[in-house]
Amino acid sequence: MNKKIEKLLTDEIMGRAEVMPIISLDENPTEIQLNSGDVLPILPLRNIVMFPGVLVPVAVARPKSLRIIKKLKDTDGLLGAATQIDKMVDEPDIEHLYKTGVVAQIVRVLEMPDGTTMAILEGKKRFEMGELVSQKPFIRAKVNPLGEILPKPKDKSFTALVSSIRDMAAKIIESAGMMPPEMVFAVRNIENPVFLINYICANFGLSVEEKQRLLEIDEVMERGYQLLNLLTRESQMIEIKASIQDKVKQGIDQQQREYFLQQQMKTIQNELGENSLEADIDEFRERAKTKKWDEQVAATFEKELNKLERINQHSPEFTVQVNYVETMLDIPWNEYTKDSFNLRNAKRVLNKDHFGMDTVKERIMEYLAVLKLKGDMKSPIICLYGPPGVGKTSLGKSIAEALGRKYVRMSLGGLHDEAEIRGHRRTYIGAMPGRILQNIKKAGSANPVFVLDELDKIASDYKGDPSSALLEVLDLEQNYAFHDNYIDVDFDLSKVLFIATANNLNTIPRPLLDRMELIEVSGYTQEEKVEIADRHLVPKQLENHGLTSENLVLTKPIIAQLIDQYTRESGVRELDRQIASLMRKVALKVATNEKYNVELTADDLKELLGVPKYNRDKYEGNRYAGVVTGLAWTSVGGDILYIESSLSPAKTPTLTLTGNLGEVMKESAMLALQYIKANAETLGIDQKLIDENSVHVHVPEGAIPKDGPSAGITITTALVSAFTRRKVRKNVAMTGEITLRGKVLPVGGIKEKILAAKRAGITDIIICEENRKNVEEIKATYLKGLKFHYVTDIMEVLDLALLKEKVVK
Repeated sequence: MNKKIEKLLTDEIMGRAEVMPIISLDENPTEIQLNSGDVLPILPLRNIVMFPGVLVPVAVARPKSLRIIKKLKDTDGLLGAATQIDKMVDEPDIEHLYKTGVVAQIVRVLEMPDGTTMAILEGKKRFEMGELVSQKPFIRAKVNPLGEILPKPKDKSFTALVSSIRDMAAKIIESAGMMPPEMVFAVRNIENPVFLINYICANFGLSVEEKQRLLEIDEVMERGYQLLNLLTRESQMIEIKASIQDKVKQGIDQQQREYFLQQQMKTIQNELGENSLEADIDEFRERAKTKKWDEQVAATFEKELNKLERINQHSPEFTVQVNYVETMLDIPWNEYTKDSFNLRNAKRVLNKDHFGMDTVKERIMEYLAVLKLKGDMKSPIICLYGPPGVGKTSLGKSIAEALGRKYVRMSLGGLHDEAEIRGHRRTYIGAMPGRILQNIKKAGSANPVFVLDELDKIASDYKGDPSSALLEVLDLEQNYAFHDNYIDVDFDLSKVLFIATANNLNTIPRPLLDRMELIEVSGYTQEEKVEIADRHLVPKQLENHGLTSENLVLTKPIIAQLIDQYTRESGVRELDRQIASLMRKVALKVATNEKYNVELTADDLKELLGVPKYNRDKYEGNRYAGVVTGLAWTSVGGDILYIESSLSPAKTPTLTLTGNLGEVMKESAMLALQYIKANAETLGIDQKLIDENSVHVHVPEGAIPKDGPSAGITITTALVSAFTRRKVRKNVAMTGEITLRGKVLPVGGIKEKILAAKRAGITDIIICEENRKNVEEIKATYLKGLKFHYVTDIMEVLDLALLKEKVVK
């Protein structure tokens, strides 16, 4: 064994092969005499970690290191070999070295053919570096020897561990193919288990940090376990690399095979006089002659087509260039559909598909009229906003039909990449135009009705802000030259009729809102829902379920009951689903020849759809002091709510607010109480009553969150009633914000609130004077039976709402 190792040493060092640590010729070297506090010269090692019992060739070049080698080479003197923490430090001090190193002896010094000095060092014993003694002529420091904690003799666990390490190391050497095969011989024949562990620690491709961590472990058993973990990881990495290389080789073989086949096909095509690329180029040029693009676009297309001719068909860029040329040809450059100027027909189409929405229909008719008179104008950019289910999206299709234009729709919900709007540059793999131009291409004309659905649900992240990209699309002063990154030429969007839809304007950036004409599409009244169901939903569902009017009749009172008891929404989607549910149940009865009432009654509704899901709030009278009826707006329409207040004796008066109230509504309650305290004498309230009672304000249905300032005058009236015990006038409801001075401010959602009051049996409504204009916009038929009281100050509200009569306790 010794001869083989000596030969390996000579071959490795003198032949300048890849340097490899080898095991000492003697597996049981003599113990060195080293005491704690002895001073040794310190040799810094770069990228090498020594272990006891291992011979390591070290290239010596630094002046201080050469001085150490020169001094000790002819003696048996010891030196301390310590690894540098940072290999980039050229002149390391003691703080640049790891504290744990190995005491070594110089076995041989070789002068290499290239003039460098190579020292063969043999590791003897681990040590811990102490304090620095001197820096010149080289580093000298005190050292403390470290012992090895050996396992018990004949420990079966240690024997099994060493066997596993030996097998794993041999497996790695054989499979890696980067280490000399003689290493397997050495690993298999080393008998001393401690030397085996040290040999593998020093020899295998572990990082300097990992080797140093192993060197610092005192227990040989623990060092072995840590080494086995690292060897297992290395073995797995070798297997993964081998698998990847096999797959790459297979891929390359497949590519070479395809290349040869393509070359053969090309040769055959040339022999037959066929050349597919030339034919495609000719076809592209013929198609280009029919396009109505301007000179700049034509020049760009010709340039790109010439580039296509020069590209090798087997180049990855070839497919990218073909896709670009085909995209340019598919886009409808200056190709417009002819608008229909039959205003009566346009109005008929709009009225046929949608009930109500007079403001939107009027705006479209105005646009058509101007277009008819002028012959050409930039299309308006309209934003329809309102609750879900009221027909904003479907209105776009009706507008397209009325104008005689193509219709495209683009959903913006969840869009978070700016490239979805402006497209990707062709340098990216899989690049394509933005969705704006893709939809224009799909429409086949440059003036479609383009619906941008769910504009308020655009997101933004590190990829960009799509809402900012839309600023160019929706600006009449810019969109005549819209720039898509993919086609890289300007496209005219000024003739496109953009219609955006949204549920909530608060989430749309202000600059984007500024570029659009905002039209509110409010929720439908119950009367409107009845008409929509009778004219549109019932006939549609009868047809969808294979029924006719002879199989089922829904009268308007039954439809109204269906709306009232089984739906709660601003739109008609849930109503449509409930009608469809009725149709399915009736279809089952028809198919099974079961008897039923063709004209449904209230009892039939309950039988077919179950017990009513909703109960509308009804006015509850004025028997209690401190209870006032307010009006609220919700996402599913208007509703009435009750503000309840009570007093309770307390040494330290407090204000308690319950009912799941938001911050704004809580502030309204605090404002109301503060106003009452400040004007107690005017209101006829005993100051002692305020000072000795806590106030509790509650709004029923605590599971439903409530917020907003519109309950201000309602809370004030309820508190004044509670303090004075005055009765509240019957059938009165109110809505309005209050200030600290008692001024009444306007609020929103007036239409929905008024309709809710009417359904609840309210006859008198108190609202702010500034809301008079909102009431005047509502059709007179919806206001029948209601009396409005317009106020500017809370004192007017109290005079109208509270009677002189006191509530009997």
